[in-house]
Amino acid sequence: MANLYRCIVCALFVLMASFSKANDLSDYPLGAGDLLSITVFGEEDLSLEVRLSDAGTISYPFLGEISTNGLSTGQLSDVIRSKLADGYLVNPSVNVAVIEYRQFFIYGQVEEPGAYPYQPGLTLQKAVALAGGFTERASSDKFFVVTEKQVGPDPAQIDINHPVSPGDTITIEESFF
Repeated sequence: MANLYRCIVCALFVLMASFSKANDLSDYPLGAGDLLSITVFGEEDLSLEVRLSDAGTISYPFLGEISTNGLSTGQLSDVIRSKLADGYLVNPSVNVAVIEYRQFFIYGQVEEPGAYPYQPGLTLQKAVALAGGFTERASSDKFFVVTEKQVGPDPAQIDINHPVSPGDTITIEESFF
């Protein structure tokens, strides 16, 4: 019975990994603060949960520091797989998943300004809802964002349906009328 269970789990794991790879389900760029689950099938001591450091690296058993900045979960899975295959394991099967995304920040004229965990599909409207909604003094069209990827310090004006990314800093201005 245990062997049958193992075979089913193995088949599901391989199917999920090939489906994800074939369809590029996640091109989310990993960055500092993300919490990852790394699973190496059949190697429990190589499977772990780890939060990316401020430098965007992880410390992995036997392999040392691995840089993850800008990589997707699939790309990181490939990096770990190739490093493990280079003298440690024969044909390792590696799955990387994001358990918790890094935060975005919202302040200004919202009820509860602060840092909130990013969620896929997040828009400014949803971010404002997470922050308790607009205050009575909030502007109806003066919303600004500074992104992680942004080169200069000047914020860009955005609309209410603009997508929010991990690490974004959003400002809701005050209306004077």
